[in-house]
Amino acid sequence: MRVARWSMWHIKHDACLIAGELIANAVAAAPGEEIRIRCTREPEAILLGVWDASDEMPVVLPVKEMTLDDVEGDPLALEPGHDDGTGGWGLPIVEALAAECGVDPTEPRGKWVWARIAC
Repeated sequence: MRVARWSMWHIKHDACLIAGELIANAVAAAPGEEIRIRCTREPEAILLGVWDASDEMPVVLPVKEMTLDDVEGDPLALEPGHDDGTGGWGLPIVEALAAECGVDPTEPRGKWVWARIAC
């Protein structure tokens, strides 16, 4: 990963987690379409960006606090395509780890979803 080549080991794990979340969201937003990934070094930050062809803007869902009492077994958990309703944590994680994040629509279609990680 470029972050390691830039000797920014202290943000490597955050950068990998943020990149993974942004890429997973892009794949979900535009399945089978082109996705572009950009990693840029700035004077005091790393800028990660992921482009996808969908015009649909990402929505940050409110995080619901859970306790162990809320956890139940799900007999369908391993079934292909099964949605257990526990998704939606990705963008709140990105917001928590990044110094700044946002979305920039592109013409004629698509968007860049980006996160800036302070060094």
